[in-house]
Amino acid sequence: MSVTELSARLPKRRHKRLSEILISTDHKVIGLLVLGGAMVLFLVFGAVALTMRADLASPGQSLISTGLYNQFFTLHGSGMIYLVITPIALGLGIYLVPLQVGAPGIAFPRLALLGFYTYVVSAVLLLSGFLMASGPGSDGWYAYLPLSDTRYTPGKGMDMWVAAAALAGFASLFWSICVLWTVVRMRAPRMSMLRLPLFTWSELVTCMMGVAAFPSLIGAMGMITAARIDPRLFTSDLPNLQYQNLFWFYGHPVVYIMFFPFVGCVIEVIQTFGQRKYVGYTATVIALLLFSAMSMSVWGHHMFTTGQESNEYFSATSTALSVPAGIEYFGFLSTLIGAKIRYKTPMLFALAFIPQFLIGGLSGIMLASPSLDYQFHGSYFVVAHFHYTLFAGSVFGFFAGFYYWFPKATGRMLSDRLGKVHFWLMALGTNTTFLPMFVMGYLGMPRRVAHYPAQFHLLNLISSIGAGVLGLSMVVLVVNVGEAFRRRVPAPADPWDGLTLEWATTSPPPEFNFPAGIPPVKGFAPLLDWKQAKASPDRRPEEVSARGAGYVKSGGDGSGEVRRSAP
Repeated sequence: MSVTELSARLPKRRHKRLSEILISTDHKVIGLLVLGGAMVLFLVFGAVALTMRADLASPGQSLISTGLYNQFFTLHGSGMIYLVITPIALGLGIYLVPLQVGAPGIAFPRLALLGFYTYVVSAVLLLSGFLMASGPGSDGWYAYLPLSDTRYTPGKGMDMWVAAAALAGFASLFWSICVLWTVVRMRAPRMSMLRLPLFTWSELVTCMMGVAAFPSLIGAMGMITAARIDPRLFTSDLPNLQYQNLFWFYGHPVVYIMFFPFVGCVIEVIQTFGQRKYVGYTATVIALLLFSAMSMSVWGHHMFTTGQESNEYFSATSTALSVPAGIEYFGFLSTLIGAKIRYKTPMLFALAFIPQFLIGGLSGIMLASPSLDYQFHGSYFVVAHFHYTLFAGSVFGFFAGFYYWFPKATGRMLSDRLGKVHFWLMALGTNTTFLPMFVMGYLGMPRRVAHYPAQFHLLNLISSIGAGVLGLSMVVLVVNVGEAFRRRVPAPADPWDGLTLEWATTSPPPEFNFPAGIPPVKGFAPLLDWKQAKASPDRRPEEVSARGAGYVKSGGDGSGEVRRSAP
């Protein structure tokens, strides 16, 4: 019996009322609430960035005031990191990890729901700064002391920014705990750690870093709060440098928190559309663990120019990150070589992720050299590096996952034609926007400025045109999603011929995920193993029956005992 035939046996899904959705402890509902909210804010903060790029298209242009420009780049950076990319990374885990490990739900579902409402309050506070007479915060997403105390940034808008950042840290911490505990304690029978799908591994290391790093953000916001209550506490250099150490102990690991889950998305897409298991599974697991551990030891490279850090140590640890990163890239390429690639929209985004993130990674190695960092620190070179990491890298990885799992989450198919239009516009816009910034930074253009010398006009104009193309690509995305719900083309349970357990249930999955049971877990691609056993001419009948010997009930203890469901 096929996965589709099995899914047809399940009871028809009942649509939930809004009141039920808002208090649901179903991990899929919570995950979609987080992802939906983050996507809306992605468009909002993206529009803020387009406004800044429009202002920068000409050196003498003043579409917005310098003060408003400062507020906009603070809002854009803070919003994208605290309220968009990090929640998307963890929201994918909330939705997908229980499905991939064969669990009926997520650990501590009420804590996950509390995290969502904490996140909503954080977003409201951040955006409500515009309602204050002083305007919202204007000190950048890092809010260095003493710049962010009441002597230099007075007003309630900055107070609200601090509260918003702290609450976003709490929400992300809650979600990290829930996903981490789900992997540790709620795996299906016989799903050992080395049988976890690589996307789940990427979420596991992400949440391990999150549990360590998010309290540091909360503590840093506590320091700003103390400084705003009594600025005299932070009149010397020592506490201000302590703040930077505390903030960047969060600020660099969060880069990988905003990256690893999207590596997992790309891996899942590559192996599915390449029609083969991922090459180098064990090596990639080791690389992810090394990467996550080493990422907690590199925060000081953000402070090279302060003269207060051990530059040699932090340069060495930062450069060493290229080793586990290289292992991941060998896995990508080894899986693609000889694969029978299907060039669907998810695969296009996954393929673009590989060279684009490589640019971000290699430029990061350059910035790990103190002598080069002295030149590029505070310049547009850093802006280009950061956006090739998080936009050309992480956002492309997210859209690979978005197009891949959209049918599973919604039961609707997106248009592949519109998806490819979205991809090509986004690829063109991304590289047109951010490549010129490397040149600007090399030539000495500082970041975070509303006005610049005329010598940078052409490069800024090209970058602004690219940003307009990016905006157009998002219009295509919105149209595609709207058309999917208007046309209502139903998605089968397994539209891509997937390899992992989430494709062994209906689209969208029922409340407890696997009421008909799950295939026996024999590797990190259990659904593929089951399909191959089913197609084998010497297969045993009990290995392929739908609710008989071949399927096991979804457990929660990870004990490894195979429990048969009733025929």
